[in-house]
Amino acid sequence: MKIKDIYEKAIKRGIELDPRGADEVRRELDREKKEYDSLKEKDRKYFDTERLTNPYSDSRILCGDPEKDVKRVLVGIDMEIGEVLLADRLRERGTPIDLILSHHPEGTAMANLYDVMDMQSGILLKYGVPINVAEDIMEERIREVERRLMPANHTRAIDAARLLDVPMMCLHTPTDNAVTDFLQRAFDARKPVYVSDIIDMLKEIPEYQKAAGETFAPKAVCGSEKRRAGKVFVDMTGGTGGSKKVYEKLAVAGVGTVVGMHISEDHRKEAEKNHVNVVIAGHISSDTLGVNLVLDHVLEGVEVVETSGFKRIARTERGR
Repeated sequence: MKIKDIYEKAIKRGIELDPRGADEVRRELDREKKEYDSLKEKDRKYFDTERLTNPYSDSRILCGDPEKDVKRVLVGIDMEIGEVLLADRLRERGTPIDLILSHHPEGTAMANLYDVMDMQSGILLKYGVPINVAEDIMEERIREVERRLMPANHTRAIDAARLLDVPMMCLHTPTDNAVTDFLQRAFDARKPVYVSDIIDMLKEIPEYQKAAGETFAPKAVCGSEKRRAGKVFVDMTGGTGGSKKVYEKLAVAGVGTVVGMHISEDHRKEAEKNHVNVVIAGHISSDTLGVNLVLDHVLEGVEVVETSGFKRIARTERGR
């Protein structure tokens, strides 16, 4: 496989599993095309043309030749300078690494993480929150995240990878879409009655089983396992955590339990105030599940070397 094949297939899979639906994604891409066409020629050189075909600003080929063949890929959740040096050291010891694949964004993908958060408005609409309300409460949070990202030194890991001539890619929202779709379909099909049923279902999944034995097991952090679950909303995509104001709107829309990767204390207090149960499935374990699901549909004949919290669990013969 070539680097561009892995990238393009992953983006395609992310779009297929986008919780907003394909029509909304197409409208977003059309909007980007109109914006690009309206720019003056002198401004077009600053426009990221990847946005015309990839709706996820947090997922990019960060460095390296897209035409390069890939036989072995180093995959991890956080791939920073240490992991770049690890890839180089593995090459020195006789294990050639053709590509570093990170889940969490680096470089320009991290700098533009906030740009993907707008998709949360479309997700909230599907769960009964009026779009004007969803967009309004998200706007403040998006600007907050943008300001927080501004001072960071985004290119450190990419610079190291470029100097060591190791291609690097990150896939964030496409894999988050995969875990969101996987879990939401499971909960919708089995309709857990109690919060404890949600936790039991999560513990049936290998990625969460492994985490429970090593680091962090799924847990109710707001509400009680004895409570009824009500309507379950899986909140695991859209860049990063949304507005804490969303819990009031979700409660009004009839959501009883939110299943997420992580939660801040301020968000947890808002959920508690609005009587919404919150189950934290686990951050790295959820990310690992999402990456595994995408790799099952993307990789063909490529060896995976695991690192940085990632463990390969294949669910298809092709992925093995």
